Amino acid sequence: MNRRISRLICACSVFVALLTVALCMQGRAQSTLAASATVEGSVQDTQKQPVTPSTISLEGTDGLRTLTVATDSQGKFRFESVPVGSYVIHATRPGYTECKKGPFDLTAQETRSFVLQLEKAPLNAKDIASAMTFSDEPAFTVAGVTDTTAMGGHGSGPVVRNSNELSKETASLATKDNGVGTSGRDASAASTASMEAGIRAELAREDKADLHVRLGDLEESEGRPLEAVKEYQRAAEMEPTEPHLFAWGAELLLHHAPEPAIEVFGKGHRLYPRSSRMMLGLGAAWYAQRAEDQAVKTFMEACDVNPGDPTPYLFLGRLEVTQKAIPSGWTERMKRFASLHPENAMAHYLYASALMKESEQTGPPDLAESELSTAIKLNPHLGEAYLTLGMLRLQQDRLSEAIAALEKAVENMPASGEAHYRLAQVYRRLGDGEKTNYEIAEFKKISEQQEAEAERERHEIPQFVYTLR
Repeated sequence: MNRRISRLICACSVFVALLTVALCMQGRAQSTLAASATVEGSVQDTQKQPVTPSTISLEGTDGLRTLTVATDSQGKFRFESVPVGSYVIHATRPGYTECKKGPFDLTAQETRSFVLQLEKAPLNAKDIASAMTFSDEPAFTVAGVTDTTAMGGHGSGPVVRNSNELSKETASLATKDNGVGTSGRDASAASTASMEAGIRAELAREDKADLHVRLGDLEESEGRPLEAVKEYQRAAEMEPTEPHLFAWGAELLLHHAPEPAIEVFGKGHRLYPRSSRMMLGLGAAWYAQRAEDQAVKTFMEACDVNPGDPTPYLFLGRLEVTQKAIPSGWTERMKRFASLHPENAMAHYLYASALMKESEQTGPPDLAESELSTAIKLNPHLGEAYLTLGMLRLQQDRLSEAIAALEKAVENMPASGEAHYRLAQVYRRLGDGEKTNYEIAEFKKISEQQEAEAERERHEIPQFVYTLR
């Protein structure tokens, strides 16, 4: 009997001891939870798309603790039971620049949320070399040049004229702040031969990409585009830097070779996704290929790379005349252009044009007229603004005011056939046959002059003959 009582007492003692330990552990756990916090959030790129998998590190500023998790398929992450203290949070993923936030303090039972944004990292020389697939075998071969008119380039409609102007403007970007030598384009005829001899002598001593670019500049300035494009290609294949690739693509585009230009600019855009001028070259090449929707999309994306740069907006604005309907996002970008550059008359003009095109079914809003007035105030010689203002007033049956604006358009744009055409519309509605016939005659004369000018340009700029493999 005494033995049974002893066993019972012993069992009770063990139970009490275990219960005490459990209660102590529970108390400690509750104390830890009460003194801890939660950190959660998501990782996204500059387009607000999830970047996954990414590694998230939560580092104590005291250097004593580091917690690490990976994002889920939606780019989200969560740290639980984080001890209170001061921390720095990092998001990393190969091919992206690191995102870091902090230091910040975590207090007990706090939940802190973060949105971490990762940007594509610029490629170093080793990465670029390994990413290049051009090598010596691009998917095209430039075999020669021919008169542009022999390749079916006839017609001076808005698309053709815009394409030619965009090609020339793209080529001009190759000489702006890109490290490419411009000595060939600026050299006098007397010094060109000695400069060429000097460059070739340097190439004989050392085969360098920049020397090929300089030689390409000279060849182009001397009217030898076939030799020039080969030099630009050689430079880009030796060193596929952004300036070298852009110079190669611009030369192809200038000489009416849109398909090869798309290949070069497309590769350049993949290697240098933050280069807005590479995107402008790609968009201009798409436009020359008659892929207008793709061109518009590319130009709008270029506007977003560096919103403060006016050039992409001006390229985009060139396409407005051929757009039957303004694509989604166009007006918002022109509004941003005018907001960021309130002193730029073209910014206000392009915003007004977008507003008018967007609201053709319901009539132009007062805002469009206000923006046009601002553009004219900033630049009293901006003929395009007077023309658009005249068209707006014509739509509103304000005929005398329309005539005044359109006459200012003619004064500031003597070669504008459309201004004369719109004036003819006004005079026809007023029943003035004599003035109507005069404006129609002026419109026809200017149209013929533009056609002759387009024909001359087509002969002046030879077209590359190329084959695709």
